[in-house]
Amino acid sequence: MKRLNRRTAITLVLVAGFLAGVLFFCVQLFRSGNDWVGFFGTTYYESGAIYDSKGVKLYDGQTGEYAEDWSTRVSTLHLVGDRNFGTSLRSVLASRLTGYNPVTGTTLGSHDVTLTVDGSLNAAAYHALNGRKGVVAVYNYLTGDMECLVSAPSYDPLNPPGDINENPAYEGAYLNRFFSATYTPGSIFKIVTTAAAIEKKKDLDAFTFSCTGSYQIGEDTITCPYAHGQNMNIDQCLASSCNGAYAQLALELGGDTLEKYMETGGLMESLEICDISTAQGSFEAAPDGSAYLGWSGVGQYKDLVNPCTMLSFLGGIANRGIAVVPQLVEKETLSGSAVPAAFPDGTDSFKIYDEATCDRLKQMLRNNVVSQYGQSQFGELPVCAKSGTAEVGGDKQPHAWFVGFVDDVNTPLAFLVLVENGGSGASVAGSVAAQVLAKATAN
Repeated sequence: MKRLNRRTAITLVLVAGFLAGVLFFCVQLFRSGNDWVGFFGTTYYESGAIYDSKGVKLYDGQTGEYAEDWSTRVSTLHLVGDRNFGTSLRSVLASRLTGYNPVTGTTLGSHDVTLTVDGSLNAAAYHALNGRKGVVAVYNYLTGDMECLVSAPSYDPLNPPGDINENPAYEGAYLNRFFSATYTPGSIFKIVTTAAAIEKKKDLDAFTFSCTGSYQIGEDTITCPYAHGQNMNIDQCLASSCNGAYAQLALELGGDTLEKYMETGGLMESLEICDISTAQGSFEAAPDGSAYLGWSGVGQYKDLVNPCTMLSFLGGIANRGIAVVPQLVEKETLSGSAVPAAFPDGTDSFKIYDEATCDRLKQMLRNNVVSQYGQSQFGELPVCAKSGTAEVGGDKQPHAWFVGFVDDVNTPLAFLVLVENGGSGASVAGSVAAQVLAKATAN
């Protein structure tokens, strides 16, 4: 009898362990099944297809084929991805492409995903970069639809370069710079400093600054490329991008105020785009009265911004204080059909500055184009913009920025161009922006 009781107890323990294991597996299957079915090498991995906004197939999960056009393949690689990209749509949308759900598994068939991005616009942006590293992005600041998203350098997924890990030309090729990188903003940060001045400096309309080419703070010197002129008002200071004037404003406003306005602008947040978390920007409030504080107001010192959050910030100014978060997916359908397989992705937004502040910034950014950059390169588009030349230290050329938006509800496009070590923001990045906007609004 004792032996029988012992065997019964052992059996019950084994059964309990088995049931606990089954329960654990079921819980894990429910929680992680979508990840398991999306692992590389599984039978069901990415059986759906990815299309651009015009219906061009960018990737076919059944065959492993990419777009036929070389320029489209290369310029959309960071979006579509291959086995080297953790932030690509092939990775983050794996469960949606397979059509997996915890109840039916993959028995109902795969899904196709149509993006908001135009592959031909991506190709034009990639060619405009002309082999240089950087980012080009355009989105609709009212709907959030990304129309162009290019990160360079890139490569052809059908013919990856054999020296990609040794060749400096491919440095950072696996990084989607739009989502995952941060950069010194240079003079585009003056938009933040200007917003703080509009709301905190009550006598801003009476503000004047005379630029001799340098501005002394104690024993340190804030330099400008040249003497910008005498008795400039705030609009002229922003248009000429006078470092001295903005260093003085930074000293008057204080580091805590600048940090607050960067934070309020969403530039220190991480956004969620299709389950991709963007890198966070950062700002260090330098000691009041120091040259470091002056440089931080100019967009140097330890200021860092992420291109995606910067684009949203610009859209927020264009949209009178409401920043719409970019989105990539237009629709999801059962593979090979027009039958919806999911509800459209919702639109997220957040508040940045007051309407009056954004309206004032619009006027000033519009003045930049008319008085400084030249309206002719943008045709009839009412472009509002700011250039930036961000020093990166050493013997390297500065990063070139050109950011802004079209102030027109019929063409509600915000844009961002960053050319790494490109030199002058207005001429280098501005030229890329003009080409891409021309393509984006051609129809």
